[in-house]
Parts: sequence; structure tokens; C-alpha cells
Amino acid sequence: MLLEGPRGVREALEAGAVARFALTSPRLEAVDPQLAGALAGWCEVVHLSDAELGAVSATEAPQGVLAVVAEPGGGWVADIGPDTRLLVLDAVQDPGNVGTLIRSAAAFALDGVVLLDGCVDPWNPKAVRASAGAAFRCPVAVRSWSAIAPLLEAAGLPLWVADAAGGGPGDAVRSGGWGLIVGSEGRGVRSEIRERASGLAAVPMPGGTESLNAAVAGSILVYEFTRAEKGLGA
Repeated sequence: MLLEGPRGVREALEAGAVARFALTSPRLEAVDPQLAGALAGWCEVVHLSDAELGAVSATEAPQGVLAVVAEPGGGWVADIGPDTRLLVLDAVQDPGNVGTLIRSAAAFALDGVVLLDGCVDPWNPKAVRASAGAAFRCPVAVRSWSAIAPLLEAAGLPLWVADAAGGGPGDAVRSGGWGLIVGSEGRGVRSEIRERASGLAAVPMPGGTESLNAAVAGSILVYEFTRAEKGLGA
């Protein structure tokens, strides 16, 4: 996977990810001199000019570093248990939404994110940039529904589907493990998953807005599912 910018590269380095190589330019010394010094002990570093790095970068304003790093493994799904808190994405195809949701999952200390078949590749460069390296703090796995469903059932995890027809999660939901399933904006969560759901969860919108995009709605619901008690900031 390709990481661009100091934040994502630092997350990978601090997580002990296996790096193939890094490319740097003089701009990194101005942006993050400590990272510039740490890279040499992590992987092979090739020094380029700012213009040369800009020519190979996918971003319009590169921040002086990019690295090619091995994708984190997804074997952690075998350890899903009754207290596991998961975000499950179903056919979310926008890389920015996927990256943002992974970042939110990491921010609220979820145990992992599972991307079902039909989702964009979480290691897509746009998704990686949107996650800001959060996939190195919150485990990510790509699995088909047929592969992950038996693991969720064996763990006894209640499954909540993000849906405008639902209500907010009660305090009982917050006390144990759960799986929150967020679908695509156009089609929502597929019917075979909805049929297995324990309930539907929605974001109350008194302002009358018809809908929120998947990243915003999913992030708000992750906050709702993880906060200990009622009240903003609890």
C-alpha cells in the first residue's frame, strides 16, 4: 500500500509496519524533521528533489515523504468474541468514505473494521489518505458476508444496521459487544444482512435534512454506540 504524507507514514512506522522503501524530499525536513531522521532506521530511503517527489506523488501538494508498506493482515477476525465492537461496511464504494470510517473507528477505539464484498479496496490510495494511517491503529479486514457471518453468529454479537427507519442505541447496547453495519448511500445494507439484524440505528435529524453521507452517519453512530452515558461529550 502507498502512504503519502508525514501523518500516515508516522502511523505505520510507530505501529511496526513492514516498509519496502520510502521516498523523501527536502520539504520533509521543514514539515517533520524528527520523522526524516527516523526513516533511515526503518527502511531504504531514496532522497529526491521536491519536484521529483511531486512528479511521482498522487497528491497535488506532497508533504515531503511517501512510503510503500505491506498491508496489515486480517487474521484478527478469527478472534471475534462476545465483547468485540465492530464496524462492518457493506458495498461502501467511495474511498473517501471508507477511509473516514476507518479513521472514526480508530478514534473511538473499536476492535476492528470489516469490509464486505462490494466495498472499495481499503488500501486504495484515496482511502488510505482519508484514513490518515488509522488502519495501523484499528485492525481492518476484507471478507465476504458468507465468511464473516458464521464468526459473528458464533460470537453472539448483536448486529445493528444503520438505517433512517431506526432509532438510537439504548444503554444496554453500549454495555457489550456489537456489530454496526453501514451500507452504501444508494442501496443501504443488503436484505440478507438486514434479516439477521437485531435492530436498526438512525441519526436523529431535527433539521429536516433528508440524509447524511455514509461517512458522516456512520461516524456519528460509532460515537453514539461507544459513549458511556447520555449527553454530548459523555
